[in-house]
Formats: sequence, structure tokens, C-alpha cells
Amino acid sequence: MDLAKSARAVRENAYVPYSHFKVGAAIKSAGGTVYAGCNVENVAYPEGTCAEAGAIAAMVAAGETEIVEVYVIADSPEPVTPCGGCRQKLAEFAKGDVSVTLANLEGMEAKVALRDLLPGAFATEHMKAS
Repeated sequence: MDLAKSARAVRENAYVPYSHFKVGAAIKSAGGTVYAGCNVENVAYPEGTCAEAGAIAAMVAAGETEIVEVYVIADSPEPVTPCGGCRQKLAEFAKGDVSVTLANLEGMEAKVALRDLLPGAFATEHMKAS
């Protein structure tokens, strides 16, 4: 299944009783496998899980650690970007030139490089002693 179909399909499974804002994400690993995730809310709002984080967790659980493509879809007037935390999570497993497609249900899409979503991303290089 391709990224767009995977993200659109998993979005339907989102658990969003509070915001009613379903998001689906699909990532392709370096091995070519597609992993999908949807947002899962919790009554204690900060304890929820974003769609991108769910897809990343599925990839890591399968033993892979490199993302080569990302697709995110939501029911919004304009395609939405991953939240700040998910941008950092994506940067942990993807290079800056990885393509991130942002989409809405009406078929509008925008492609952006991960580095443009998170300029100045915190990285392991920042933790090296001088």
C-alpha cells in the first residue's frame, strides 16, 4: 500500500473523542516498508499520541530506524504540518532532505523537506563536548 492510502486508511481509526480532529500518518522506512499511525487522545490531554509518533513507534518496534518519506493527512481546509514535537521525532529518524507530504481530505497536497519544517533541529552534534 502506498503512503497516501495508508495514511488515509489509518486516519479513520483515530481515537479523537475530544477534538474530533482525526490525523493519519504513514512513513516509509529505508527498507521500503510502510508504517502507519493515527492520533489517540486521552482525557488528560497531554497524554495523547500523535499520528506521526504512532507510525514511528511501529517502525522502531519492527526493528527499523530510518525514515525515507513521510505523509500526513487531516480533515482541514489547508494541509496541516506535524506539531513541533513530532517534527523533532521525525528528525531523529530522517535526514533533512526527506520529503514530507502534507495533505487534506479534498486532495490538496504540499511537499516540504523535513529541514524546512524544523530549521535548527536539535541533533546529536549539539551534545558533543567541545
